[in-house]
Amino acid sequence: MTQLTLDSGGAIRLAHQNQAAAALIITLRLHGLWPPVVPSVVLVECLSGRPTTDVVVNRFLKTCEIVESITVPIARRAGVLRGLVQRGSAVAAIVVAMAEPGGAVVTGDLDDLRALASHADDVIVHRA
Repeated sequence: MTQLTLDSGGAIRLAHQNQAAAALIITLRLHGLWPPVVPSVVLVECLSGRPTTDVVVNRFLKTCEIVESITVPIARRAGVLRGLVQRGSAVAAIVVAMAEPGGAVVTGDLDDLRALASHADDVIVHRA
């Protein structure tokens, strides 16, 4: 596996300081999948503008590699994936496309991400 990519559900769930999130982060580190990659468009979905809730997510995001721009090939690949499955958001498709080839995605939305990943090049989807 080459990298771990997070969608908003994955980022939000890992940001909350509980035993399940801590255990998953330890496992990801042991497998060399840390720090995770987070496309900047994911921030639109995981931040609300409410300081009391955003502070936890922003603190977590400091431990991630934020990819600020989406390349044209990634955008095109995401469009192809969405077209193949006819479901999922543009952000979800970008997350899966960025995980190619051979990466993993941690999400809160298994259905859409697994549908997209079923047409991707060796992408595994896990629940956060």
